[in-house]
Amino acid sequence: MSVSEIQLFQILKAKLGEQEAEQLVSYVKDEVKSEFENKREVLATKEDLANSKADIIKWMFIFWIGQIAVTIGFILLFINK
Repeated sequence: MSVSEIQLFQILKAKLGEQEAEQLVSYVKDEVKSEFENKREVLATKEDLANSKADIIKWMFIFWIGQIAVTIGFILLFINK
């Protein structure tokens, strides 16, 4: 048990009794752990951000190459006419 759990247990023990306090502290601990696990799954890490950044840069270059090809195509079309 951590210090905060012991403190919570001591407070609840005085109000509810030892067995009920222990059950309530255990329930709260399990709920906090469950919520933490849920949040951790959704949390973006530095590795996720680095991968996203690399993908964005890759697609930017693909877009630029496409735009340059279209622009050169229009220029050649107007020059040939």
